[in-house]
Amino acid sequence: MKRIIIALAAVVLSIGAATAQKYIVVDSEKIFRSMTDYNTAMTTLDNLAKEYQTKVDATYAEVESLYNTYIAQKANLSTTQRNAKEQEILAKEKAAAEYQESIFGNDGVMMKKRIELIQPIQRRVFTAIENYAKNGGYEMVLDTASNASMLYHSDSVDHTTKIIELLK
Repeated sequence: MKRIIIALAAVVLSIGAATAQKYIVVDSEKIFRSMTDYNTAMTTLDNLAKEYQTKVDATYAEVESLYNTYIAQKANLSTTQRNAKEQEILAKEKAAAEYQESIFGNDGVMMKKRIELIQPIQRRVFTAIENYAKNGGYEMVLDTASNASMLYHSDSVDHTTKIIELLK
């Protein structure tokens, strides 16, 4: 009986300690969208992506054109010529895929440009959030932009606008 009372007391104290934590909620996406630097960087990245996509599409169109020409001429080609054309098409297709990967892949030009443009802005925002939390004595910061399972939070714990003001 004594153990049950002690366990129950421990649970009650744990719940009390958990609810005593000071926390805030922010929407980092809203913070980023409020920043001119971020919006400019995203527009630059979008325009660059469109430009590169046009080049990638042209490369694949060239492969498709080669293939269509090959199909149309296939009946008139010797086995050696067919093999040579097939190898040419496969080589061009491989080159197109490698080009696309070099632009849009994890180590591609677009990822490097994204890191170059966005990472300094992210650092500035995350540092501002961290400093705000430390200065306000908050123990935890929850981000509603990346937490799809947060179903409700009170406006009184949402400090997004205060962080936006701090960054201006």
